[in-house]
Amino acid sequence: MTKKPKLQNNPFLTDVRGAMKNLPKLHLWWLGQSSFLIQYQGKHLLLDPYLSDSLTKKYENTNKPHVRMTERVIAPGALDFIDVVTSSHNHTDHLDAETILPLMQVNPELKIVASKANLEFAANRLQVPLERLTPITQDKPVRLEPFTLYAVPAAHETLETDEDGNHKFIGLMVEVGGYTIYHSGDTLLYDGMTNILKRWKIDVALLPINGRDLSRGVAGNLSGEEAAGLAKDIGAKLVVGCHYDTFEFNTVSPKSFIETAQRLGQPYRVLRNGERLSL
Repeated sequence: MTKKPKLQNNPFLTDVRGAMKNLPKLHLWWLGQSSFLIQYQGKHLLLDPYLSDSLTKKYENTNKPHVRMTERVIAPGALDFIDVVTSSHNHTDHLDAETILPLMQVNPELKIVASKANLEFAANRLQVPLERLTPITQDKPVRLEPFTLYAVPAAHETLETDEDGNHKFIGLMVEVGGYTIYHSGDTLLYDGMTNILKRWKIDVALLPINGRDLSRGVAGNLSGEEAAGLAKDIGAKLVVGCHYDTFEFNTVSPKSFIETAQRLGQPYRVLRNGERLSL
């Protein structure tokens, strides 16, 4: 039996719309996998949205069945108030045409941000011209008011770049309303990572905790222990775990994440799909 999100469909939309009345605050919802909705003063940013069953259909009757363990929070076509969407890399749970195309239909002015290294791939997947997408590189922030986005390298499993040195796997620093949110995308630890991230004073770190298990046949991520440790090392005021509780074959318990954060004295939060965090 699949899990129910904390909030889903109309109750979720009611919560999002109600939060807009509290304008001084920054609000964040976990939508499952690595998908987060950020709201500030009536503007909305979607990080790596996966709000379809495209992978369940794609991998049906294979050795990697993507069976959902938690129901979808919301249909993308119901989100007709989104200003910016980002994609950290080309894997479908981070660049999903069945999510982004409905979002584009109901948000005609939607900005879609992806690494410059992935722009051609993303344009082909979404069947849009390159000019429809907004490229980001490590050396140049993208400002889409009220959000300022900075790309940082991610290693999934390794650091990979195109011929111009643009990273194919990225994380994002999101500056908005005096806050800094780090969304790592999919990543392992790599040399120099902590020094790069410590350039920012991070209020919230959104980090995967599903770990690395070659038997799953998918690229690895931080484990719960590593995510809590990284958050501590970079001085994050709060860490939120993600990239679990979506697919049965690629999930973990957050227990080790919680225990490590508590041992290190690292503030943390464990969210359910569809649950809000307000700062």
